[in-house]
Amino acid sequence: MFRPLAINIGLRYTRAKKRNHFISFIATSSMIGIALGVMVLITVLSVMNGFDAQIQKRVFSMAPQVTISSYSNFLSDWQAYANKVKQYPEVSHSAPYVVGQGMLSANDQVHPAIIFGIMPKLESYMSKLPDTLIQGSLNALKPTQFGIILGADLAAKLGAAIGSKVTLITPVASLTPVGIVPRYKRFNVVGIFNAGSGFGFDSSYAYINIKDAQKLYQLGSNVSGLRLKLNDVYQAPELSQKLLTDLAPDTIINNWTQQYGAFFEAIQMEKTMMFLILLLIIGIAAFNLVSSLVMVVTDKASDIAILRTLGATPRTAMAIFIVQGTTIGFVGVFIGVALGILLALNVTEIVNWIQQLFGVQFLSSSIYYVNYLPSKLEMSDVIKVGIIALLMSFVATLYPAWRASKVQPVEALRYE
Repeated sequence: MFRPLAINIGLRYTRAKKRNHFISFIATSSMIGIALGVMVLITVLSVMNGFDAQIQKRVFSMAPQVTISSYSNFLSDWQAYANKVKQYPEVSHSAPYVVGQGMLSANDQVHPAIIFGIMPKLESYMSKLPDTLIQGSLNALKPTQFGIILGADLAAKLGAAIGSKVTLITPVASLTPVGIVPRYKRFNVVGIFNAGSGFGFDSSYAYINIKDAQKLYQLGSNVSGLRLKLNDVYQAPELSQKLLTDLAPDTIINNWTQQYGAFFEAIQMEKTMMFLILLLIIGIAAFNLVSSLVMVVTDKASDIAILRTLGATPRTAMAIFIVQGTTIGFVGVFIGVALGILLALNVTEIVNWIQQLFGVQFLSSSIYYVNYLPSKLEMSDVIKVGIIALLMSFVATLYPAWRASKVQPVEALRYE
């Protein structure tokens, strides 16, 4: 098959054993360096994606995405708000809630908690609470029976289990003949959930039926607010602005970005900085490629001169070494992408195997939110890394190729 002269000679230079083994070693090192850089970059980005996905899973499984409340600390007609938010295409579901502070006491242990009053039938649409239950059932939260679902850490601190009795003390005061005393009520533990450590859900959240919460916090038929579930959680800021404009002036709109937005921005910034720093590995390999090609040009000066005397143009000489350098870069990138994908898909199992082999624990959920190394491979990252590495390899060939185009036949062949 016919191939242009520059491509044919460039590929032949790449395959041929060089007379100078040092040049061959540098070219091989450049290829290996590019492959390692691409592999490490893909793997690190996949691990960062894995951490991001796990943290999002923990946050969005329990935290409200958008809430509607008021300055009076209660909504008197939440059904009207629920009917109105149905008009927004961003909203998939809505549910009322009651929230309050409290102290839980059991087995001579006292611990503060955030108490959520929920509608059990709607909760499966609003959060992943039913999926995080390790004991009990959400259907056990029946009105007037005063059942409670505790986080796993909170239950452990109280020494509570399914069927245990816990006393909830609220800051809502009651007037009695002996004076003002806080309201309290004994609850029966009907469930325990485990949403994962890191954000305090397991150690400070407790759920009761919304009817019991209304009675406990003396709200009557009112609720604390309305929770919204969105089709896309990242539409929360935009929807919040719409709701502020359309709803009553005394309405308060909160969304997850106000509490967790800065945290996710920090993760994204870390990913960007890791990407830029690890690009330096590929940059170093590309610099080695420049060195090896410059030495190849010097080594092949006589060959270039002969081609020039046979009619080859400076552009042809330049193209020969662009083809050679780009081929080295392409092979390095291809190997790096293949190894990077393979490592990213198996890095969790590899790290777990190393931990078991040496009996160590690299990650602690109290620090990193997970106790294993997560990985999530995204093809957009693979494509981006591959393209940038190829571009850097191509740019690295330009100066040596330009040097080749400037070789003068008379000077190169003078001492041949």
